[in-house]
Amino acid sequence: MSRSSPEAHSGGRDSSASPKPFDPLAAAAAFAATPVPGDAWDFWALRVFLIGCLAALCYVLRPFGLHGWLAAGVGFASALVVLVAEQRLRRAALKGLIGGAFGTVVGMFAALLVTLIVSRTSEAEPTKSFLEFLSLLAFGYLGLVLGSLRGPELNARNVASVAGRRPAGDSPIKLLDTSVLIDGRIADICEAHFVDGPIAVPQFVLHELQLVADSGDVLKRQRGRRGLEVLQRIQKMPGADVRILDDEPMQSEDVDHKLVELARRLGAKIVTNDFNLNKVATVQGLVVLNVNQLANALKPAVLPGEPMRVLILREGKEASQGVAYLDDGTMVVVDGARKLLNKSVDVIVTSVHQTTAGKMIFGRLDERAGEVPSSSKGSVSAAVAGRGEPSGNG
Repeated sequence: MSRSSPEAHSGGRDSSASPKPFDPLAAAAAFAATPVPGDAWDFWALRVFLIGCLAALCYVLRPFGLHGWLAAGVGFASALVVLVAEQRLRRAALKGLIGGAFGTVVGMFAALLVTLIVSRTSEAEPTKSFLEFLSLLAFGYLGLVLGSLRGPELNARNVASVAGRRPAGDSPIKLLDTSVLIDGRIADICEAHFVDGPIAVPQFVLHELQLVADSGDVLKRQRGRRGLEVLQRIQKMPGADVRILDDEPMQSEDVDHKLVELARRLGAKIVTNDFNLNKVATVQGLVVLNVNQLANALKPAVLPGEPMRVLILREGKEASQGVAYLDDGTMVVVDGARKLLNKSVDVIVTSVHQTTAGKMIFGRLDERAGEVPSSSKGSVSAAVAGRGEPSGNG
């Protein structure tokens, strides 16, 4: 809303004023009014030299049949056009300049090939000249525009992929989405050095996170602020390469689609907790790092027949079931433990089921537990605790 109001006000002012023709002298005056650092006088001397050379050249060569000061004025106007173009190019990004220059060279080379073909035809000379100049202007223009637009996509990874090899030591960028920042576990993963290479947060993801933090809903506001705090925590980590990307694909307004398009353009990996984004990006051939999948993979493996000791916390769905939880949040459903709430019991694992929500362990009460001496049970509990499973003594 704040971006639309200035445009509306400016539109109201411009509608009452008649359009003014381009004035080279006014453009040169505006260019001259630009503050000049102390070390830039050499460039101004070069600009004055350029204006003098073009004016003198036109004065001597007399282009378009002009003579005297009128011909010199054409050279002066040409120099002003060059200086205005310089002012515009000074604000362009380096990759855009490189892409534009490369595209122009390729376009001129294509125009040269067309010119060689046209020169061997039997058309009249005026037609040949027209086709030659048309191909030169058309291919040069297309190369300049397309090269400037696609120049920001130039990086070592794309160049190496064209050459059929990957640059040594080059790690792909990891793009973080809103869900993984709000979740917060990505900060612990980065702190443990499981994520290497540059970490990037697109500007549109940061904007969406800010909208969540400014929400009227208290819960959403807390989640958004948590995401911003997690990002600040990652930025403060020593050795972390965190970047804020200003690139914003314009094909879609949806954040997920923009993230997929940006990852395809940069050859990056997406770090997310979003199930749908994970599927969409995987179908399109992108690499996705899902924190939920990583958490499930790091859970300790439990095999049927293994003993464990758990604390029954609540009743299960079936008549005789009790429910307990491991330290990593894995649910343990125990048959025959319904009447043993808030008690630690020995359990024998009967089966393990993997669901979309995580892992579920089913077990039954260990009938041998009542026959085992207390010293033996203490050793069994110590062995289980040594495997990283809850001991239940607290």
